[in-house]
Amino acid sequence: MGVRKFKPTSPGTRFRMVSDFADLTPGKKPEKRLLRVLNRTGGRNAQGRLTSRHMGGGHKRRYRIIDFRRNKDGIPGVVESVEYDPNRNVRIALLSYRDGEKRYILCPRDLKVGEILLSGPKVEPKSGNCMPLGAIPMALYVHNVELSPGGGGKMVRSAGGQAQLMAKEGRYAHLLLPSGEVRKVLLECRATIGQLGNIEYSQIVIGKAGCNRWRGWRPYVRGVAQNPVSHPMGGGEGRSHGGRHPCSPWGKLAKGGKTRRRKASTNIYIVQRRKAKRG
Repeated sequence: MGVRKFKPTSPGTRFRMVSDFADLTPGKKPEKRLLRVLNRTGGRNAQGRLTSRHMGGGHKRRYRIIDFRRNKDGIPGVVESVEYDPNRNVRIALLSYRDGEKRYILCPRDLKVGEILLSGPKVEPKSGNCMPLGAIPMALYVHNVELSPGGGGKMVRSAGGQAQLMAKEGRYAHLLLPSGEVRKVLLECRATIGQLGNIEYSQIVIGKAGCNRWRGWRPYVRGVAQNPVSHPMGGGEGRSHGGRHPCSPWGKLAKGGKTRRRKASTNIYIVQRRKAKRG
């Protein structure tokens, strides 16, 4: 598992770095029963109006159904393969359960083909096993954390992600999230032990603009280069810096500004705020 560099035969390959895909199971095709058609919207809603900018084109891809709940308690699942998922930056693993069912899960770090994984409150706390937070020993790292019991994992699902179990107090567990935020989560909520794989994803360099077009991302124009009627930072004589803090076309702060509602109902679950990024 790592990244691969290109020979600088063109400007687009001079600094380009891609994954070497050495962690994938060679020759394994996706499980057909777990594939679904992924319709492309081009950023438009049901009325045909553009609601998400800079979306369109890109390579065709199919959606892989991921088991975020991990609710097959007590049934061993053998890791059949580790596969690439075009819809996310982390690898997925195909589990073949003893009852014949197959499911995709998010692949933890250093997971090997042939390993046996389990789910439930009384399983061994090893990497890849899923347990309620109340049964997980202190200071362990987890991922794919639920926000409500039985609702499926919602937090810590990207490449290299991990949250640390810091404390247990009453009905809640305190989790240190990758952002630096400490949050309370019910002890009945489930999480998967270990850190997610594909840590080298942060080292990938696209090399050229065409790589983003393959992913379905269209070009965008800087706000300071637009007219004042189109963007709050537009206009001015010559090359200006906008005259205000960076923001979206609708005035929302874009770089480090607080956008969370002050009276959000979930504020009571945040023990410590995430640290603001500088620079």
